[in-house]
Amino acid sequence: MPRTVQEILDHAEVLVEQCENDDPRAEDEINVAALLRLRNATAERSLAERHMIEAIREARKRGVTWAVIGGIIGTSGEAVRQRYKDLAA
Repeated sequence: MPRTVQEILDHAEVLVEQCENDDPRAEDEINVAALLRLRNATAERSLAERHMIEAIREARKRGVTWAVIGGIIGTSGEAVRQRYKDLAA
């Protein structure tokens, strides 16, 4: 990393030259729409997980067994218990 003012200025000149001579390639462009879809899907998954925890918490409070919850979710009671027991308490 440049340390002196002169080194910083010299480095800035190198960066300016690189930018001026840069020839962008289409394959280097970021697909913003795809990134937005990914961000939205991540937010939806987070919300769904919160809903899952709330539903499991409610079911457990009403005495539903881990085996029944696991069957509804599509896994074993033990697997769902291991994953959600602390979150659904």
